[in-house]
Amino acid sequence: MTALPLSELLMMFTALIAAGAVAGLIGGLFGVGGGTVLVPALFYAFSVLGVGGESNLHVAIGTSLLTIVATSLRSLATHRAHGAVDEQVLKTWTPWVAFGGLVGAAIAGFTPMEGLAIVYGVCLLLIAMQMGLLPEHVTLRKDLPTGWGRRGVGTGIGLLSAMMGVGGGSFGGMTMTLCGRPIHQAVATASGFGLAIGATAALGFAVFGWGAPGRPPLSLGYVNVPAAVIMGLLTALTAPYGARLAHRLNRRVLRRAFAVYLLLTALSVVVKAL
Repeated sequence: MTALPLSELLMMFTALIAAGAVAGLIGGLFGVGGGTVLVPALFYAFSVLGVGGESNLHVAIGTSLLTIVATSLRSLATHRAHGAVDEQVLKTWTPWVAFGGLVGAAIAGFTPMEGLAIVYGVCLLLIAMQMGLLPEHVTLRKDLPTGWGRRGVGTGIGLLSAMMGVGGGSFGGMTMTLCGRPIHQAVATASGFGLAIGATAALGFAVFGWGAPGRPPLSLGYVNVPAAVIMGLLTALTAPYGARLAHRLNRRVLRRAFAVYLLLTALSVVVKAL
């Protein structure tokens, strides 16, 4: 392995620090665990610096999933302090979300980089359209499903979140709002899903990516250790500030801001993949 020049190392660490700080704010504000910031940032950073290769997107997603663990712990604690978390939903849905995260990691491990990029971009685009175009009062049912419905939907949330490297906010938050829950409660409760998704899926990405070619240096499977440490620390430090800001914003403003951000991120990844 050829060592990077000092200037490129400094540029890489500066980019990781900036992305980690912003990702923590985004994760706390929207409950997405920062993955919508970290995945594109890492993917582009690896490409620009010329490290890794065909596994760069897998490593970006796996690394993002590991940082979600620390971010979710801090963000969930802050949302709990505001009394916004539905503890019963968190308790009954978390096992199935965690199972889905492991399944998603396995599927991602066998998916080519181009296919994974398209899945990431298209799913974010759909979430952005739902959050930005549909009025908040539009629902598919009066409350969240139970029984096998909960098992299936919870597994799906974990699976898609793992394949995208995001926390529970994107799909968990969307599911809860479509089932009649207020946006603040949805964001707060779904932020707790990130802990289950991050822990199980990151382990899966490390295992299924063990020995894979085209990975950036210092990666364990599909998880890059230096990036995970730097971004994990920074996202954990800044997530509470984003969570506090979420409780000061108008609900309509929160939905619109969430939608615009996801739309821009989705377009950037799809363009890069094509």
